[in-house]
Amino acid sequence: MPKAKNVKESLTIMTEMVMPNDTNTLGNLMGGNLMRMMDVAAAIAAQKHSNRIVVTASVDNVSFVNPIPLGNVVTLEAKITRAFNTSMEVVVDVFSENIPAGQKSKTNQAFLTFVAVDQSGRPIEIAEAIPETELELELFEGALRRRQLRLVLAGRMKPEEASELKAIFKI
Repeated sequence: MPKAKNVKESLTIMTEMVMPNDTNTLGNLMGGNLMRMMDVAAAIAAQKHSNRIVVTASVDNVSFVNPIPLGNVVTLEAKITRAFNTSMEVVVDVFSENIPAGQKSKTNQAFLTFVAVDQSGRPIEIAEAIPETELELELFEGALRRRQLRLVLAGRMKPEEASELKAIFKI
C-alpha cells in the first residue's frame, strides 16, 4: 500500500476570470462551465494525492446558489477529504470575487469522487488521507456517510448494509 499523505498535500487552487464567452444570456457564468472547472480542480487534487491517472466516478449535488457575473474572478479550492481503497472523495469550494468592488463570496460547494487507475484503466490502490485540521477531520468523518449514500442511491449497496446511514433509513 502506498504511504499515507496529509490532506493538505492535495490542495489545488485554480483562479479564472469570467469572460464573455463563458457566460449565458444574462451575463453570468454558465453552470456547465463552472462544473467543468470544478471537475478539473478536483481531478488535479485527486492526482496529487494518488500520483495516478484518475477518472471521475461521481459528482454530488451542485446547487447554483449565487450567479457569478461577467468580469468576476472565480477561485476554486479543491482537496481530498478521504481516500478509500481505489477511490477518493474531493471537496471543491467555489468563490466569486468582484475585485474592483472588494466583494468576495462563496458561491458553490460540491463533493466529487475519483478512482485512481493504472495505464490500462483498471482501479489501483491508493494512499490513505490523513486529516490534520478540525475542518479536515469533520470532512473526513462525513465522507463515509456520503460514500454509503452514493452507493445506496446508485444501487450498488443495500440500505441495510449502509452502517453509517441507519438513522436516515430507520433500519
